[in-house]
Amino acid sequence: MKVLLALLFCTSAALAQHDAHWVDGRNTIVHLFEWKWSDIAAECENFLSKKGFAGVQISPPSENAVCDGRPWWEKYQPVSYVLNNRCGDENSLADMIRRCNNVGVRIYADLVVNHMATSTGQGTAGNNCDPGSKSYPAVSYSNENFHASCDINYSDAASIRNCELSGLKDLDQSQDYVRGKIIEYINHLIGLGVAGFRVDAAKHMWPTDLAAIFGSVNDLNTEFFPGGSRALYYQEVIDTGSDPVSNTEYTGFGRVCEFKFGAQLANCFRGNNPLKYLTNWGTGWGLLDGYDTLVFIENHDTERGGSTMNYKEGKNYKAAIAFMLAHPYDGLTKVMSSYFFDYSDQAPPSDGDNILSPGFNQDGTCTNGWVCQHRWSPIFNMVEFRNVVAGTQLNNWWTGGDNQIAFSRGDKGLIAISINGDINSNIPTGLPDGTYCDVISGSYENGSCSGKTVNVNGGQAYIQISSGDSEAAVAIHVNAKL
Repeated sequence: MKVLLALLFCTSAALAQHDAHWVDGRNTIVHLFEWKWSDIAAECENFLSKKGFAGVQISPPSENAVCDGRPWWEKYQPVSYVLNNRCGDENSLADMIRRCNNVGVRIYADLVVNHMATSTGQGTAGNNCDPGSKSYPAVSYSNENFHASCDINYSDAASIRNCELSGLKDLDQSQDYVRGKIIEYINHLIGLGVAGFRVDAAKHMWPTDLAAIFGSVNDLNTEFFPGGSRALYYQEVIDTGSDPVSNTEYTGFGRVCEFKFGAQLANCFRGNNPLKYLTNWGTGWGLLDGYDTLVFIENHDTERGGSTMNYKEGKNYKAAIAFMLAHPYDGLTKVMSSYFFDYSDQAPPSDGDNILSPGFNQDGTCTNGWVCQHRWSPIFNMVEFRNVVAGTQLNNWWTGGDNQIAFSRGDKGLIAISINGDINSNIPTGLPDGTYCDVISGSYENGSCSGKTVNVNGGQAYIQISSGDSEAAVAIHVNAKL
């Protein structure tokens, strides 16, 4: 009986690590990539909380190696677990987490514990390391805490977990000492009030080690969360279907980042695979059950690699995000908020070593080199759409050709998309009769619409999309009825 109770407790705790702890009526995490903590705090208060966003993924908060040119990836080269880097120190991090939680926006830290830095010299908090001898005294880690150096053979699961990713010094998480240091680091962030973690390079760590570590950390801070709440983990496990490491090995103790989601939608929204086949999107396309996943069109790696879409692809990119947010597949949704880049290693906008804060145009879009996709009205309005249609089913699937689709979400919303050709059609919908604001081409504010309007009559919505339009989609919902 005691064994059974212990087993039930462990199973319950593991399932709890799938919970994002979103405030009711909110959805979607935005990755404010390379933003300073003080700017994230202001964005939570001034924008995200008012637009229905549920959370923010932040860049790795620990001390990292200082690399020439200050590329974004230097934050993925830990020197210690001291909370101090170009995004801010521990005080500003703690202030940001508190302020965001106070307005109902949860914080998820990017957790880099697979490895330590391969770059030498002084870190962002003033600590030194010697990767050659695998010495990181500020943790402290020494040579005995790492796997033996070797190059990864990507056809062998053990090599993927035990060898060095891009030459980064690979920690041995099977050791109690290493586990203890990682648990201390996670507990420190939990104590500050984070809701969970994106787990970098999870594929390169053994599932049994991660399960043991995640199962040993503290419950979330009761100042912000109910007693007994467990941190969310969404783990970077790149599994295209033919890898020796399967993402299903990691779903027993957290979610995984479903990389097939963005890759397959990129193929569709680039016109290489007809949109009409998305009729059974989800597990019918080989995706994991949504309860086990976090999904995205792109992340900070893939937007630079070309396998997924990015901000440079205009209206088809925005239409792909709109599809993600409109569809009932129930993975946690995440949108990218980038800075403009011309090459993959490019540093964030900065004045010397100081990261620039985003400025804002009159229409709310960003300046100072920041793209800020989350401030594009077709994106933040679709976050509201997802909130409005929550709990409804997909109905009235419609196709007008290979690359013209539409569907309803119960009696709450409708989306239509064309990436090739025009739509001038009556499309079935469950929405009540009336005139609605298209929240893709404009916004509904104070009873008026700054974009197109759509008439619904007798269960039919008259949809017009021209190939010359600035947007490839039209979306309406009951909270934007004129």
